[in-house]
Amino acid sequence: MDIIFSKDKLRKEFNTEKLLVKRHGKVRAKIIDRRISQLRAAAVLDDLRNLPGRCHELRGDRAGQLSMDLDHPYRLIFKPTDNPPPIRRDGGIDWTKVSTITILGVEDTHG
Repeated sequence: MDIIFSKDKLRKEFNTEKLLVKRHGKVRAKIIDRRISQLRAAAVLDDLRNLPGRCHELRGDRAGQLSMDLDHPYRLIFKPTDNPPPIRRDGGIDWTKVSTITILGVEDTHG
């Protein structure tokens, strides 16, 4: 899957181990790195359904965005780059057609 970052600062942070560790700590930085590797290795978003850890669509004012578990309560937040994203009949994102995502950041979506 192709990965785009919403901000140049975020791209630099995610591609520089020292910056990633400084911002998120050693444990979370390692998990973020693993998640980015998993995303890059996937052909489409649907390939992530069977990986350990949860990847799911967000709701409400975050509809159209997705969340991947990192270390609780932190999540990697991203969205399909296509605008509008491919949508299934039920209104959800068609994961089988998403091959490019935009990383929005890391956050506690419950806080």
